[in-house]
Amino acid sequence: MKILLVEDNEPIAKGLKYSLEQQGYELIHKLNIKETVEYLNKYKPELIILDISLPDGNGFELYKENIKYKEIKTIFLTAKDDEDDIVKGLELGAEDYITKPFGTKELIARINKIFLREKKNFIIKVQDIKFDVDKMVVYKNKEKIELTSLELKILHLLFMNLNKVVTRDKIIDKIWEWTGNDVNDNTVTVYMKRIREKLQVDIINTVKGIGYRIDET
Repeated sequence: MKILLVEDNEPIAKGLKYSLEQQGYELIHKLNIKETVEYLNKYKPELIILDISLPDGNGFELYKENIKYKEIKTIFLTAKDDEDDIVKGLELGAEDYITKPFGTKELIARINKIFLREKKNFIIKVQDIKFDVDKMVVYKNKEKIELTSLELKILHLLFMNLNKVVTRDKIIDKIWEWTGNDVNDNTVTVYMKRIREKLQVDIINTVKGIGYRIDET
C-alpha cells in the first residue's frame, strides 16, 4: 500500500516513514504543496496524510483543488484541537483527522482501519486469533470459537480499534445501544473475563482504570 505524507516537519516525517514501513506500507514524503501537486500529476497513492499548515499554502485548499476529485482517501493533520478545522476537514470529505502531537500507534491504527474497510475479505489476525469481520466469526488457529452475540460485538469493537484503548464507558454505551439494557462497570468485567476464557490467548490488554486494548503483533 502506497501512502503519501505531506508534512514540512522532517523529523516527524522520518519517524513515520520508519514506523509505517515496519507495517509493510510504502511511504512517499513531500514537504509542500508544489512538490505534492507535481507528484499527484503522475501518481495516485492509496492514502494521503495531509498537514493543514504547509509552508506554501493551506492543506484544505490543496485537498479541494488537487485531491478530492481524484477520490484519494485522506487523513488531515492539525496542529491544534480546533473544532472548526476538524469539522471543515470532515465536511470536505476527508476520511479522518488527527491532532498534533499524536502517537504513531494511534495514526497507524487509523490507517489500518481505513484500509481494512476496503478489503473484501476482511480478516484481522492477532497472534493465534483470526476475526473474519465479513462473516463475524472468530477462529483460534482453524477452530471456530463459540461466542455469544454480545461477546462477539464487544470483541469486534476491540479489533476495529487495534492499538487504541477502548474505554469501559464506551463499552457500556455500546452494550446499551446493542441491547437496550443498562449495565455497569462490573458487567463489563464479567464479559471481558468470559471472552478471555473462550479465546484462551492473552491478546486483550487491560489499561487500569480506563479500558481495554488489543495490540497488533
